[in-house]
Amino acid sequence: MKTLYFDCFSGISGDMVIGALIDAGADPNHLVQQLKKLKIDDEYELKWTKVVKNGITSTKFDVVLWNEGNHHSHSHSHHEHSHGNDHTHDHDHGHSHDHSDDHTHAHDHSHDHDYDHSHDHSHDHDHDHSHGHSHDHDHGHSHSHDHHHHHRSYKDIVEMIEQSELEDDVKETAQRIFRKIGEAEGLIHGVPLDKVHFHEVGAVDSIVDIIGAAILIHQLGVDVVKSSPVPVGKGKIRIDHGIYPVPAPATLEILRGVQLEQSDVRFELTTPTGAAIVAVLAEEFCSIPSMKVEKIGYGAGTKTFKDHPNVLRVLIGE
Repeated sequence: MKTLYFDCFSGISGDMVIGALIDAGADPNHLVQQLKKLKIDDEYELKWTKVVKNGITSTKFDVVLWNEGNHHSHSHSHHEHSHGNDHTHDHDHGHSHDHSDDHTHAHDHSHDHDYDHSHDHSHDHDHDHSHGHSHDHDHGHSHSHDHHHHHRSYKDIVEMIEQSELEDDVKETAQRIFRKIGEAEGLIHGVPLDKVHFHEVGAVDSIVDIIGAAILIHQLGVDVVKSSPVPVGKGKIRIDHGIYPVPAPATLEILRGVQLEQSDVRFELTTPTGAAIVAVLAEEFCSIPSMKVEKIGYGAGTKTFKDHPNVLRVLIGE
């Protein structure tokens, strides 16, 4: 039985999952090719690069959104300014769009950009990372960019997956993860599943993270997924509806039934996307299971903490 274990000692987000899986040997080029089947590849570009987080070499995965005619627009990170409390800064980034779902916000890449992007981004795919991470972006930034993408509804995403030529087991896994998020959002906002609109989680980068996680888990031939208990962080975050406690309501609802772990980090460690991936895939939340470890991967988050590396560790073995 090939087992994959998510060691979420610093939380989990969609980009950390993909980074960790690539770091553990999943093929990023296979990911690029498979994602083209969704026919939205004119909206983004994928980048992955090695970064060092508090002494640990890890893989940082980013989805850089194309902005109408503009070469890059910020990458994952962006939305996440995600409320890292600390950054309460208002990102109501333009999304006025009332919608609720936002907290979906984070969509994951919660951890925010202080990421040491300084590091070597130079190389290859990462050319323009520099582009902004300094930018303390006043989230005005291109958020305008494709507002339409922010409005993909649960129904739109289900349809996009069903109409694609992805393998059936990948489709099924991706659908389960989106359904988990859709049901949580619907419950919190009081709307039926087919009326749920994802704002951040409907954004291209979250779609890529979720479907990408399904593609890579299947490519790695994993039979069983287990996870450590999940730390969610603490403090407050600002979402379109005001200031909320961490974890945001949708994230907490997604994690219902999952073993949480207390954490003193004042930050949103687990985003809705990361929460949904682990809640759906992991069949048990436990310490490292008895297994012969064959592959280890570290996926970097966007935020850098003083006292621990902001990475997700993945162990794969028999």
